Amino acid sequence: MQETMSPPKPATTTTRPSRELDSAVIRFCGDSGDGMQLIGTQFTNVSAAFGNDISTFPDFPAEIRAPVGTLAGVSGFQLHFSNRDIFTPGDQVDALVVMNPAALKTNVADLKRGGILIVNEDEFDSSSLDKAGYSSNPLDDPALGSKYDVHRVPMTRLTRDAVEGLGLSTKEAGRCKNFFSLGLVYWLYERDPNPTISWLNDKFKKTPKFGDANLKALQGGMHYGESTETFATTYRVGKAKLPSGKYRKLTGNEATAWGLVTAAKRCGKKLFFSGYPITPASDILHELSMMKNFGVRTVQAEDEIAAIAAVCGAAFAGEVAATASSGPGICLKAEAINLGIMTELPMVIVDVQRGGPSTGLPTKTEQADLLLAMFGRNSDSPIPIVAAASPSDCFDMAQEAVRIAVEFMTPVFLLTDGYIANGSEPWRIPNFADLPPIKVEHPTAPNSLPGVTSDAHHGNGESEGGTPHFLPYLRNEKGARPWAIPGTPGLEHRIGGIEKAENTGNIDYSPGNHHKMVMNRMKKVEGIANYIPLQAVEGPTKGKLLVLSWGGTYGAVRTAVHQVQAAGKSVAHAHLRYMNPFPRNLGDVIKSYEKVLIPELNTGNLRLLIRAKYLVDAAGLNKIAGKPFLVHELVDEINKML
Repeated sequence: MQETMSPPKPATTTTRPSRELDSAVIRFCGDSGDGMQLIGTQFTNVSAAFGNDISTFPDFPAEIRAPVGTLAGVSGFQLHFSNRDIFTPGDQVDALVVMNPAALKTNVADLKRGGILIVNEDEFDSSSLDKAGYSSNPLDDPALGSKYDVHRVPMTRLTRDAVEGLGLSTKEAGRCKNFFSLGLVYWLYERDPNPTISWLNDKFKKTPKFGDANLKALQGGMHYGESTETFATTYRVGKAKLPSGKYRKLTGNEATAWGLVTAAKRCGKKLFFSGYPITPASDILHELSMMKNFGVRTVQAEDEIAAIAAVCGAAFAGEVAATASSGPGICLKAEAINLGIMTELPMVIVDVQRGGPSTGLPTKTEQADLLLAMFGRNSDSPIPIVAAASPSDCFDMAQEAVRIAVEFMTPVFLLTDGYIANGSEPWRIPNFADLPPIKVEHPTAPNSLPGVTSDAHHGNGESEGGTPHFLPYLRNEKGARPWAIPGTPGLEHRIGGIEKAENTGNIDYSPGNHHKMVMNRMKKVEGIANYIPLQAVEGPTKGKLLVLSWGGTYGAVRTAVHQVQAAGKSVAHAHLRYMNPFPRNLGDVIKSYEKVLIPELNTGNLRLLIRAKYLVDAAGLNKIAGKPFLVHELVDEINKML
C-alpha cells in the first residue's frame, strides 16, 4: 500500500467560503451491508482526535442480514460533535447521508428543515424504490427540494470510476461507496482524513488492493465535494475546551469492561468474567477477552445459567467475579443470583437493558429492567443496584459495583442500556495511581464467639476442648460476613442455598432464624446508603419542579433542564446513579419541590418505587419506542408542568 496516497487536508485546499458552527449533527444511513457503522465510527474518531466533544448514537437492525433494500434492513449512525460540552447525539439532523430509498424513507423525517440531504441517486432504481414502498422516485418530488438542501450524487458510479484499474470486481468496487460518502462529508465539515488513512493502511496491510480502493474512494469523495458547484460552503466546528489530559473515544460497553478490570486491580486481584453472547452486552465479553495481559480470565459459557454459576464459583474461590447480559439473560440467571444473595458472595451482574418483553427489540434501547433487578427473584432477596448515566460513567459505576460487592459481601447489579452501551464520547484516561485501593480482607484465623460453635468440623455441633471455630455469618459493622478462601486451614464452613443459622452457617429451618436472616440481609443492603454519596441537585435547592432521572436519560434531561433554566424558570435536576438503596437524603430533596417529574424509557419503574417509598405524587413522562428521549420532548413536558 502506498503511504504517500493521502488525500489533501480539506481545510487547506477548499476554495469555498467556510462557515463556523458551534456544533453539528450528522447521520449516515443505508443498508445494513453498506458499512454505515464503520464510517460513522471513523468520523467519530477523526472528530475526537481533533478535539471536539462528541456523542454518538449507532442504530442498526436486529437481523444479522435483513433483506437488501428493505425498511427493516436500514442501519444508521448519528454523531453530534461540538466546540462545547454536549450530552446527547442531538435531536434534529443537520446533514443526512442516505445510500438507498429505504434509508431515505426511514430517516428523512429527522432532518431539520433546510438541512443538507446527500443522496446516492444510483440506488434509486425501480427495484429499490419498490422495496421501500415508493410508487415514484421521491428525488423527483419538488416538495423534497423545497424542504431540504438536496444533493443527488451518483456515488456508486463515481466510486467505481475512482477505483478503476485496481482489479476489483463490480461488486467489490461498489462496496467502497461508503468511503466515497465519508470523503465527501469530511470535505464538507473540513475534517482531517489522516487518522482514517492510517487506519486503512493498518487494516488492509495484508490485502493492499482493498486498502488502496477504499483510499481512492475516500479521495474521490473529497475531490467531488471540491469540484462540484452544488455545495456553496463548507463548515468548521472548532475544538472543545475540555480539561487537559489524555483522551480516547470510549463506548459504554468498553468503559464497563475497563471499569471491571480497574476495580479488580484496585482490589489487588485479577478479574474473572463469565458470560454468554447476547445483544447488546456481548461487546463487554469481547473487550475483556483481549485483556489477558491484565490477568483477566474470560469464559464464554454454553448458556446464561452456566455463566452465572461459574461466577458464583469464582466468587466463592475469592475472585473478583462478574457477568453481563441483557433482560432475557438476566431472567435465566435469577436462580443463581439468588444463590449469591443467600450465600452472600460478592459478584457483579451487568444488565445492558434493551427493548422487551421476551426477545423484543434486541438492538433498541430501553430502561425497563429496574423492577426486574429489584424484585426478579423468588422470596425477599434484596440486592444493591447502581446505574450508569453515560458511556464514560460506565467506567466509574462498574468500579462502584465491585466496591459495594466486596465491602458488603453481596451480589450487585449494574444497569446500563443499549443507548449508552453502544454510544461513545471522549474519555479522559485517569491515572491509576490516583484511584484509591478497594480494601479486601480474607480471614486467616477463626473468629468464633464465646459459646457459639459451628458443625462444619463436627456433626454434633460440639466444640472439641474449646477449640475456636470459624463462623461464616459473623458480621462486621457493615453487616458483611467474612470472605474466607476455600482451603484455608481452620476456616472450614458450610455454604449453599438452604437457609443458614445466624453466625454459624449451619442449616436452620426454624421460623425465628429465617426471619432474622432475611432481615439481616435486608438491613445490610439498606445500610449501604451510609457509604454512598448524598444526592446532588443541579439548579435551585427548592422550587416549583424537580426532574428526577436515572440511567441513560441523563444527557437529554440535563440538556432540557438547562434550556428551561436559561429561560428563567424554577426547575432543578437530580440524576440517580444509586438505585438501591437510594441516597439517604433523597426524600428531603424530593419534598423540597412542589412537583416531581420522572422521565423514563419504560412505563414507570422508578416512579413506582419513588411513590411507594416517599409517598409523593410524582408525575411520569414515559417513552417506549426503542429510542432515547429527544430534548424537545422533555422541554415541552417541563414547560407544561410549570
